Amino acid sequence: MNTVHRAARAALPQLSAVRSAPITDDLALGEVYARALLGSVAEPGDGLLGRAIDAIGAVPTAGLLLDAVSPAEFADRLTRAGGTIDEREATTGLERWTPRLDHGAFARSLDQAARVGARLLIPGDAGWPVGVDELGVHAPLGLWVRGRTGALDGSSGSIALVGARAATGYGEHVTMEASAGLVDRGFTIVSGGAYGIDGMAHRSALASEGATVAFLAGGVDRFYPMGHETLLSRIVDTGAVVSELPCGAAPTKWRFLQRNRLIAAASEGTVVLEAGFRSGSLNTAGHAAALGRPLGAVPGPVTSPASAGCHRLFREYDAVCVTDAE
Repeated sequence: MNTVHRAARAALPQLSAVRSAPITDDLALGEVYARALLGSVAEPGDGLLGRAIDAIGAVPTAGLLLDAVSPAEFADRLTRAGGTIDEREATTGLERWTPRLDHGAFARSLDQAARVGARLLIPGDAGWPVGVDELGVHAPLGLWVRGRTGALDGSSGSIALVGARAATGYGEHVTMEASAGLVDRGFTIVSGGAYGIDGMAHRSALASEGATVAFLAGGVDRFYPMGHETLLSRIVDTGAVVSELPCGAAPTKWRFLQRNRLIAAASEGTVVLEAGFRSGSLNTAGHAAALGRPLGAVPGPVTSPASAGCHRLFREYDAVCVTDAE
């Protein structure tokens, strides 16, 4: 733990620059540092790391990593605290995390976050979307936010609108109407910032002067897709662009799938507006269903492959048939 606090004090100026509230004591500083560091060495939703933090806390877990303990020591520490990680699992985890423990890269990531005005939220902060805590050991360690840090604080309802990137005119029209109608009813629109349905959900919310939040699969310093840089910049002005990945992290297929769990968990309900049979938006729907959140889907023409995924949700997930914002 001393190792963590020494490193945290050295990084205090950088950490203070990415926090929305002052860091008042060493305990708070250590927690912020540990969560930021662990979030930079592990992939999103790493359940093994989540189990370690659940057993002994973020600061001691970061300390074990910084002290370069052996797998046997790592497993023993967690077992004595009531954890359930054996030496084989500890070996696998340390082999994943240790090579990514790069202090120079971590410092550059913090500097970049400060340059773009990103703020780090951790559990317990004002503005933290408490719904993501229901992900258990797969919950995010922290969230990097550009825009309003309180965009998902629960003061207004939030609905995830997701769907295919290759949207049809029908899907975009339905999305535009649904997003505008939900904004009129006071809801925040949550989506993934992608082309197609996601982009239309965000644009319609902005056109209706509502709040919208985009979850990214890479760092918030590099907007993706690049064709939505202007859109995402507009979202920052009135809502928030959010990621659990540090600045500098590139989006990957795995990170998109993990990002989807945050869209579902941070929202009170999820609606799939148009999706092919194997659309990635069905992954978001699966997370919503697993969390016990309301799940809806919009029907489409039976001849349209772009609606096959929505019809699949009716059959396999007992999704509610949604036809309008009401």
